[in-house]
Amino acid sequence: MSVNRVVLIGRLVRDPELRTTNSGKNVVDFSIAVQKRIKPQDGAPDADFFRIKAWGQTADYVNSYLQKGRLVAVDGRLETRKWTDQNGTNRESVEVVADNVNGLDRPRDDTGGNSGGGGSSAGNSGGGAPAARPVTAAPSEEEYDPFADE
Repeated sequence: MSVNRVVLIGRLVRDPELRTTNSGKNVVDFSIAVQKRIKPQDGAPDADFFRIKAWGQTADYVNSYLQKGRLVAVDGRLETRKWTDQNGTNRESVEVVADNVNGLDRPRDDTGGNSGGGGSSAGNSGGGAPAARPVTAAPSEEEYDPFADE
């Protein structure tokens, strides 16, 4: 028996980047910083940084409701990728493929009161909100409970 499971809690270090594959599937890439339990004394960073990838409805949720600075819980598995770069060098990376992503805090109200209540343009106007991030049929902020059993 083998187990490949990862559970992380951290903050997004950049806004998620949504792409659509040639076969029409949505995939989102983002990174999170996870604070180390013991702060290093040698001046090394006090957080570990992880690359996360999510597919389908999870990708849509991340893209629509999460942005840089948000605290999230990620449940998924580790996956390695090998490739050859433009210089012919063999490369390898490890990333987390998320099965579930949950926002653990509320977004900061930088949009002058518009907290994304369900219209087709919610969250895309004013206050430095990311431009042209598609909104999907996910629950509104008032309806969404990240701790509720599904």
